Amino acid sequence: MTIRSLLVAAALLSTPALAQDAGTPAPADAGAKPAPQKSETVKATLKDAQGKDVGEVTMEQAPRGVLVRGALMNLPPGEHAFHIHETGKCDAPDFKTAGGHFNPTKKQHGALSPKGQHAGDMPNLHVGQDGKVQFDVIIPDLKVKSLLDKDGSAVVVHAKLDDYHTDPTGDAGGRIACGVVEKAE
Repeated sequence: MTIRSLLVAAALLSTPALAQDAGTPAPADAGAKPAPQKSETVKATLKDAQGKDVGEVTMEQAPRGVLVRGALMNLPPGEHAFHIHETGKCDAPDFKTAGGHFNPTKKQHGALSPKGQHAGDMPNLHVGQDGKVQFDVIIPDLKVKSLLDKDGSAVVVHAKLDDYHTDPTGDAGGRIACGVVEKAE
């Protein structure tokens, strides 16, 4: 089973509302069922240190968190940490202007941390030999609105994998791609 399949399966199991019909407007004679509301969506277009496009990530408000979807390319093959960072600024070449991990609840880093994890911690990405990866993942208990605070937020891909426990970064290495989170049009 691929990483993508595992992430999708985990998301569906942890958030049953995603597996339900999002709703189709009912015919006029079927009663007064309101049309579904468009959920809040943001996006980040990621670039590498040379300014080369590496793809886009969208984040959509879901009933129990945020659904993160992405298609990335032009990345080094292998495992890479993937996080939301606290500041919406991506100055190359090191992207340190994105600040630390998005962590409004002041928890420790990593899915394996007994004290919880940062709201911006996400599963590692497995980039294929072709430099591409696609993914869907749910970040529970996160609100899209919180990513658009006064200093914004950014999505960052790291050089190494996240070990899921070393605080504060997961020993993920340097930042190799970054994108500022913005409202989707």
